Amino acid sequence: MTIRARVGTAAFLGAALLAAMAAADPAAAATIEVAAGESLAAAIERAAPGDTLRLSRGRYPGNVVVDKTLVIEGPEDRSAIVEGDGQGRTIWVRAPDVVIRRVTVRGSGLRLFDMHAGIFLDKTAHRALVEENALEDNLIGVYVWGPRDAMVRANRILGRRDLRMSERGSGIQLWNTPGSKVIDNDVEAGRDGIFTNTSRKNVFRGNRFRDLRFAVHYMYTNDSEVSGNTSVGNHVGYAIMYSDRLVVRDNVSDGDRDHGLLLNSANGSDIAGNVVRGGEKCVFIYNANKNRFANNRFEGCEIGIHFTAGSERNEIVGNAFIGNRTQVKYVGTRYLDWSFEGRGNYWSDNPGFDLDGNGIADSAYRPNDVVDQVVWRFPAAKLLLNSPATQVVRWAQSQLPALHPGGVVDSAPLMAPPEIPAVSRLEPRS
Repeated sequence: MTIRARVGTAAFLGAALLAAMAAADPAAAATIEVAAGESLAAAIERAAPGDTLRLSRGRYPGNVVVDKTLVIEGPEDRSAIVEGDGQGRTIWVRAPDVVIRRVTVRGSGLRLFDMHAGIFLDKTAHRALVEENALEDNLIGVYVWGPRDAMVRANRILGRRDLRMSERGSGIQLWNTPGSKVIDNDVEAGRDGIFTNTSRKNVFRGNRFRDLRFAVHYMYTNDSEVSGNTSVGNHVGYAIMYSDRLVVRDNVSDGDRDHGLLLNSANGSDIAGNVVRGGEKCVFIYNANKNRFANNRFEGCEIGIHFTAGSERNEIVGNAFIGNRTQVKYVGTRYLDWSFEGRGNYWSDNPGFDLDGNGIADSAYRPNDVVDQVVWRFPAAKLLLNSPATQVVRWAQSQLPALHPGGVVDSAPLMAPPEIPAVSRLEPRS
């Protein structure tokens, strides 16, 4: 080896050592001021791992790749704008431990197949922190594609209103990103607020959603938590599909059009303390087994809970069904007792008495009768609902409960609704 080669190797190793030291020791890292109009890509290239790039108020060209551990932050008012050219990913993070904070990010491409996004966290972007940013006019706001333990927190994400809902991307999308968290974000005008697919051990907490297809859309994501979120005026609030062992707690769905809470092939989960108000169906349960529904409030829907397709061994207790046009729709002949250890649910239309004052009605509650079953199977029978024959059938059932053709019965209905903390987050209806 020549002297020149040995010197070059020593210089390279020295630079690598300094970079490693800077990354390991925050005190050794530099803070680099980047003026508006400068090339952010060039600033990233000049910086050493561990440095902070502090952006000033103004615009910066986007479509940059962050390939080293850096902090990129803007002013408190998020007036530093990283703007893409309408192609690809505006900021593409490929290094671990990157922080992007208080920046406005705009102008991604529009190709869903190519995963165009405002901020794209690649498989190597472990422990990335994306917080307090404004993401506007991107196809997907933040795409978390495979890193471990990423955090997306306190961002405001506004999607593309100029696109049809089917053409938009999600506000935050996750794929195979174990341990990642999505907390305290505001998401509006996308396809889904949060869409997760093939992941595990995720936490989605304290987010707010509006003008979306689904607020939260789960697919093949297990051992995770959805808690304290608020969905207002979307098509569906919380769609939990093909996912097991979840905690779905203390969420609000207010005026979501089709379903507040939808479970399809979701098993072994704890659904508690949620409030669903308004919409076509408060809850739709399809082929979902061994779940526990406790202390939820389902109010003011066309159907309180639609229960179908072989769902087995679900525990439904301590819930409040208030003012739904049809409290329960169950098209089946099995008898299902929705009570547990002497405690059932509250039904606002239950005329029962509590003579012993123990908080439990003295007689069982049946939300449906044989007439309901006939109408569900043969909708044209609605023409006969007010006929004398129908009234005779209903009177006979009230006198002879054995005539009931199966269905839901609550053998210990509550006389008062349970207190549910999430109720406090509901806006008053005018």
